[in-house]
Amino acid sequence: MVVGFLPPLGGAEENRVLAVVQKMESEFKTVKDYTCEVEQIFYQGGEENQRYRFKFCFKREKKIRVDFSYPYSSLTIFFREGDQEATVLPIRSIHVLKFRLSLDNPLIHTPAGQRVNQTGMDYFINFLLKNLEKVKQETDEFYEDNDQIRFWLWGRDYIGEKDLEKYRITVSKRNWFPTRIERYDLEGKPIEVSMIRNYAINAHLSDEFFVP
Repeated sequence: MVVGFLPPLGGAEENRVLAVVQKMESEFKTVKDYTCEVEQIFYQGGEENQRYRFKFCFKREKKIRVDFSYPYSSLTIFFREGDQEATVLPIRSIHVLKFRLSLDNPLIHTPAGQRVNQTGMDYFINFLLKNLEKVKQETDEFYEDNDQIRFWLWGRDYIGEKDLEKYRITVSKRNWFPTRIERYDLEGKPIEVSMIRNYAINAHLSDEFFVP
């Protein structure tokens, strides 16, 4: 699949995108914890290469837990803000079998190179705000209905902040969280797509839930 980008429409669209992201930031300040189910598809040369499914759990003070269901049916990764390592449980029901791995270890990076401390809605919202401020927005789509908003964003990649890329983002107006994030190179070839559903917000997750 290759996306043909339309000509830019100008600053009015950019202002609407900024308003959406500011609303996302405002709403997220009221969130103490959340969980969601994620399916990620990674592409190579524009063709699907790998696919992952997992449950993502987040709590303030940046506690993160990721429970994979595909292709690893029992793998869990834990991370706490300030740590330089993550804890990996290959079999989540056997807590004595666990490993500590550096955040720089490619074994716990996504196929696109994303580290576990680059996940979470706080990081994503900051990424959007930073690129709206620093990168010229050649906006070519803004769609809104009663349930959702969809827009394009030009940005430096959220992993190394080097390559200029294009992101197509769909946001739910129910909770102002993203439900779909599409990432493309400048030629319009897909790099990755994340589909996010079944959010549970302020579910009163215990601290113990984030302890391996």
